[in-house]
Amino acid sequence: MLKGLGNLANLMKSAQQLQDKLSSMNDALADVRVEGSAGGGMVTVEATAQQRIVRCQIEDSLVATGEREMIEELVVSATNQALEKAKQAQADAMSRMAGDLNIPGLGDALSRFGLGGDASGS
Repeated sequence: MLKGLGNLANLMKSAQQLQDKLSSMNDALADVRVEGSAGGGMVTVEATAQQRIVRCQIEDSLVATGEREMIEELVVSATNQALEKAKQAQADAMSRMAGDLNIPGLGDALSRFGLGGDASGS
């Protein structure tokens, strides 16, 4: 019976460590910036690793063409590229965190949610 209480205490400690790590990682992800571009760099979109768009820049020469459909397509393309990079940055951070915590099976569990699967951090 007492051994079970010790295991429960260890589990609670691990859960608190995980919660603390997730909180600090979430703060750090807000500072990670990735960029997507399209049209040879005529459109660039910047996002955080939290998958939030923070900037969109369109070259003046592209705007001057007045080709609205092309501009819209380039913005969508650059945004999708930035979000894909943001998702990868987030997955990499989750994998590193899983390796740091050394909780058996955590890396596999995260991979099921598309958040990286290499808990060793490599």
